[in-house]
Parts: sequence; C-alpha cells; structure tokens
Amino acid sequence: MKKLLYLLVLVPMVSQAQLKGILNQAKDKVKTATGTGGVDIAGGLREALQKGVNTQVTKLTAVDGFLKNDKVKILFPDELKKVETTLRKAGLGKLADDGVKALNRAAEDAVKEATPIFVDAIRKMTITDAKNILMGKNDAATQYLSTSTRTALYAKFSPIVQASLGKVGADQIWATIISKYNKVPLVTKVNPDITDYVTNKALEGVFVMIALEELNIRQRLDARTSPLLKKVFAMQDPK
Repeated sequence: MKKLLYLLVLVPMVSQAQLKGILNQAKDKVKTATGTGGVDIAGGLREALQKGVNTQVTKLTAVDGFLKNDKVKILFPDELKKVETTLRKAGLGKLADDGVKALNRAAEDAVKEATPIFVDAIRKMTITDAKNILMGKNDAATQYLSTSTRTALYAKFSPIVQASLGKVGADQIWATIISKYNKVPLVTKVNPDITDYVTNKALEGVFVMIALEELNIRQRLDARTSPLLKKVFAMQDPK
C-alpha cells in the first residue's frame, strides 16, 4: 500500500519537473533576445507577417479570390439559408448564385485596400511584441495583426464593400430579401445590413489566410525562405 501511494505521488512530481524543464528551455531561448537578438526576433516576425500578407492576402484580391477559395468563400448568412433553399427549389438557383458572387466580389474589392494598413501595423511591432509572438500560439502573429488592424480595416473595407454591392444593385436585392424574411412570423430576425456582414466576412477571410501562412512558417523549414526567418523561427522549434 505504501509503495502504491509513493508511486501516485511520484508521477505528478515527475510530470511537473518535465513541464518545468520545458518552460525553462523556452525561456532560455528568449533570454538572449535583447540587443541584437531582440532586433533579429522583431525583424523575423515582421518578415513573416509581411510574407503572409504578400503570399496569401494578395491572392484574395484576384477575381474569384474569395469565391473559389472554400476556406473564405462568403455564403448566404446562416439565418438566410432557408431563403437560398427556397430560391433554388423555385428554379431561381442562378439568382442565388449571383447573390453569392456579388458578396464575394465586394470582399475582393475591399481587400485591395488592406496592404498599407498591414504595413503600418507590422512596422510598429515592438521587440516585446515579437518575443511574445515567437513563443506564443501558432497564430500569435496573426492575432497581433488582427488586434492592431481590425478597427482600421473595417473602416476602410466598409465603404468599398457598400460601393461594390451598389454597382451591381446587390445592396437593394439583399435589402429586399432580408426585409421580406424578417416579416415572416416566428423567424429569428437577421441583420439587415449586408454591408456589415460582408465586411466582417472579408476581415475573417484575410486573417484565416494569414494564419495559414504563419502556421506554414512555424512548422515547415522550407517555408522559411530567408536566413533571418530560419534563424528566428529555429528558436521556437522543439529540440
């Protein structure tokens, strides 16, 4: 009985010791990140974020950048899926498809305005920010960029989305669809502002794609395409 109790006590002690060792190892990697080391980390993270913007966000600005990318394609709002089903059952599938296409075209237009905002946020990254990001979660850099830019991006995207929807009359089409839907008894009311919906979906899509590139750089050596990226991200690789 005493042996059993001893083993039960020992197991968590060993686990805690192992955990402490892992944490200390991570701290040791960034202890030297002062002076030149800190500058390297900040420079590497800036380069990684810029790579994410250049590689992934640029793809979203092309024709069908959203529409033909299943990770970010903007569909009918969840609350309006019944409307879409009804249109298709009534032989109006093309109308539904055109509505979806208009949403995605508006997002593609808006994202073209994102790069200067990202560049400014990346430039303002501090050494402390960079250290926290490097040893953070796999999307820590993306989350930093999201926190730093989301408000500015929304303000930039929204009028572009609204203008793009207006060019094809989609704003009026969607306003009519949503208004009629909301008048149906016992249904959950939906946001009648399709511009807000598309703007937020465009923002989600941008950060989904940046996160993919960040994960790629963190996990794959061949994605670290410069000496600085190789040097900096080697710090977070398991030994």
